[in-house]
Amino acid sequence: MMDSTPLHRLLGFRVVSIDTRTGSFSMAAPTSGNAERSDGAGQAHGGAIATLIDSTATYACCIMQGKAVPTINLRVDYLRPAGGEEMVATAIVRRAGRTVSVVDVDVIAGGKLVAIGRADLATPAQENN
Repeated sequence: MMDSTPLHRLLGFRVVSIDTRTGSFSMAAPTSGNAERSDGAGQAHGGAIATLIDSTATYACCIMQGKAVPTINLRVDYLRPAGGEEMVATAIVRRAGRTVSVVDVDVIAGGKLVAIGRADLATPAQENN
């Protein structure tokens, strides 16, 4: 599913870990190349960080729900520039609700916490049997 998204390929996203028991999911992306703030900056662009947060939260929720889920709301707090070679986002599903799920995401780059995010996602309607 991730490989079918052109933006994920463009930004070089890759899966790092999946834990269905805890609802944890991690993805990594380079801080350079297409994700770089500007040529030679050595820091990821805020939009690339936000996309990594949104995508990591979405996949974590998809794993828990078993279906694709759309983002309702996304909050990102940038704490410091994202330097180093790559950034790793780890999502934890805080609540997999009947109509809305909540996922928190930490982004680490260069060994430091560089951003945190929270996504609210629409839980797919259950089919009536």
